[in-house]
Amino acid sequence: MDSRHIQFRYTEAFSPEQLDQLCGLFKLAAFWAKERRTEDMLKAIAHSKPIVTAWDHDAMIGFARATSDGVFRATIWDVVIHPDYQGAGLGRRLVETLIAHPHMNKVERTYLMTTHQQRFYERIGFECNSTTTMVLYGQPMTDELLEIAEIHNSVSAS
Repeated sequence: MDSRHIQFRYTEAFSPEQLDQLCGLFKLAAFWAKERRTEDMLKAIAHSKPIVTAWDHDAMIGFARATSDGVFRATIWDVVIHPDYQGAGLGRRLVETLIAHPHMNKVERTYLMTTHQQRFYERIGFECNSTTTMVLYGQPMTDELLEIAEIHNSVSAS
């Protein structure tokens, strides 16, 4: 596949049409994100920097986002390429474009979570990391956390 015409863009905001394309891309190419809601994606996008999209003319064919403090840590999320475009090196270019962003290119460590694509990321330079194995799943709020959240919300409203 000749992919020289594919454009990679840093993206900060999505039009409703672009958001529809993104959700369609997830449904088509990302088993782990098929059920994501538009409102949740808007919130995730608002709290992500940088975001990279890949375009074949007006069609979004790739997406990746990261969160980063710009110095010490960054985490890559939601790397996806349309199935018709996989195998042409576009996923690699997507990740490399994300990592090259000024908010990412000097961090000490960049993390990512992947279920089935370890070899793909190893070819880019990522290494397996058995020392970062802890996770906190979404838990119901305890009374103490609810009290802290209420205090925060009342201070923010003032």
